[in-house]
Order: sequence, then structure tokens, then C-alpha cells
Amino acid sequence: MSSKDYDRFQKNVTIGDALKGFMKANNLDKGIEKIDAQNAWFAIMGQAIEAYTKSVELQNSTLIVRLSSSTLREELSYGKSKIITNINEYLRKEVVKELILA
Repeated sequence: MSSKDYDRFQKNVTIGDALKGFMKANNLDKGIEKIDAQNAWFAIMGQAIEAYTKSVELQNSTLIVRLSSSTLREELSYGKSKIITNINEYLRKEVVKELILA
């Protein structure tokens, strides 16, 4: 065992920190953020909007939401910045910078 391996085993690491390190090392952060952003949309917007939501997709920092109602799309477009703020607060970090309602 090299001294580098020995030093690594000597550190006290929490399970949470180990998982974060594993996720980062294997580029899983983005996939988790995509799922979290979807969950945030449905949790914040509620069942009424969920019924009109076809898909929710996070691409880089842009949340793309496809809606089946043009009237709802127009109405939600007036509150885009508030929706972005609410989603980021729900996620406790800035994941979404732009919202596209399609």
C-alpha cells in the first residue's frame, strides 16, 4: 500500500461526502439535477398544472416545459422569474437560470 492510499484511508469521511465525491467523479450530478428539477416543477406547480404538463426537461441551466394548453402557457409566461426563483429555492441551489414554456 502506497503512502497516498494510506492517507486516503486515514481521513474520516461522512457517507454524504463520499456519495457527493462519487457522484462528482462519475459525472452523475447533472442527471440528479435533471430529476430534481422535474420533481421541483411538479411540487411547486401542483396537480392542476401537472395535468397540462407534457414534459419537463433540464438542458444545461434551462428548464424546458412543454404544456398542452396555450392559455396556461401564456398565463405562466408572466411569472417566469418567480417560477425560476421558487424552483431554485426548492432545490436550495441555483440550477435553473432560464425557463422556456413550449
